Amino acid sequence: MGHAIRGSIQGTGLLVLVLATSCSSTTAVKNDDAGAVPQHAGAAVAVAPLDKARDVPTDTTVLVAAEGGTLKDVVVRAVKGAQGSLKGVLSGDGTQWRSRGTAAPGASYEVTVTAVNPAGAVTKKTTSFSTVKGSETFAIESLMPSKDTTGTTVGVGMPVMITFDKDVTDRVSIERNLLINASKPVLGAWHWFDDKTVHFRPKHFWPAHTKVRVEARLAGVRGGKGLYGKQNQSIEFKVGRSQITRGSTNSHQLTVKRNGKAIRRIPMSAGQGGVWKYHTTSGVHLAMSREPVTIMTSPGIGPGSAGYYQMTVYNTVRISNSGEYIHSAPWSVGSQGYSNVSHGCVNVSPSNAKWFIDNTLIGDPIIITGSPRELEPTNGWGHWQENWKEWLKWSSVKHFTTEKA
Repeated sequence: MGHAIRGSIQGTGLLVLVLATSCSSTTAVKNDDAGAVPQHAGAAVAVAPLDKARDVPTDTTVLVAAEGGTLKDVVVRAVKGAQGSLKGVLSGDGTQWRSRGTAAPGASYEVTVTAVNPAGAVTKKTTSFSTVKGSETFAIESLMPSKDTTGTTVGVGMPVMITFDKDVTDRVSIERNLLINASKPVLGAWHWFDDKTVHFRPKHFWPAHTKVRVEARLAGVRGGKGLYGKQNQSIEFKVGRSQITRGSTNSHQLTVKRNGKAIRRIPMSAGQGGVWKYHTTSGVHLAMSREPVTIMTSPGIGPGSAGYYQMTVYNTVRISNSGEYIHSAPWSVGSQGYSNVSHGCVNVSPSNAKWFIDNTLIGDPIIITGSPRELEPTNGWGHWQENWKEWLKWSSVKHFTTEKA
């Protein structure tokens, strides 16, 4: 799934089995008896990690192979320090098996293998290994779209946003275990904003009506020295129709297009600029919230000071973290469509504001042009302000095509 590293399992031979881990270490497993396997003997079995191996990295793949026969059963079971077993996949010819997912830190595992040769002779082998100990764990603090709204419908610009409760430094291990499945596969990438924050977006907007599943398979994944993931988490969401709104601070108009067709033109009034620099930012905004009532207060200006205001505003759609909304402004209807008089928000009439909030999805792109102030990529969900090359600079695994759900 997603950008998980999948290796096709081919017949590489049992006598020398090489397993490359994500830490670029290599473990070689050799038969006790080199040379050809006698026809009357049972199938020979090799297992990596080696028997009684200690301090094995949690993301090491368990690899089992049979020569002179096929594998009938492989069980990798936690016997101390954890519960459950590691699942795996068998090659098409039945000669090799490899685990999927990660082991728990500070745990002991038992590998039980059953193989059979063409004559029906059964070979059984049991080995064990223990994983490196972890001193602390990390967890996902927030995952957007919210798990509480799993199954929700979002706009075509919606990013996937993850915040961890601790700083994580092994970004490659984290990214390799963040999987995106989409009913309409897209090219996309994760982007680190800091050691606690990683977001995903496609190269281009999501195709309309795409179903997406996000899996954070982080249980046991290394996040840094002595730091390991506490649990797995997943969400599902749907991308709705394609609705993109474009507005100009010069023409004073918003045009809403749904699936490429203009469905509404709305007169607007943007930021007036001036001494207070009340500019509406230019750039690709996303609808961040829909609020029936919002209390707006002048930023950085207290009561009694020139320029101070506090007002109750209705039917607001938030488009940045710097206090920008598209909202009902009955006091500026006469200027809407003609001039910019707002404190930085996009003013529209009460009826247009009601229509807009009712017809907007979280994640819908709202593109404003004409302002001297550019939207910063970190101002709200300004992710689309970075071109693809810039976005990839902060990705550890670069890019991948999501798998079909």
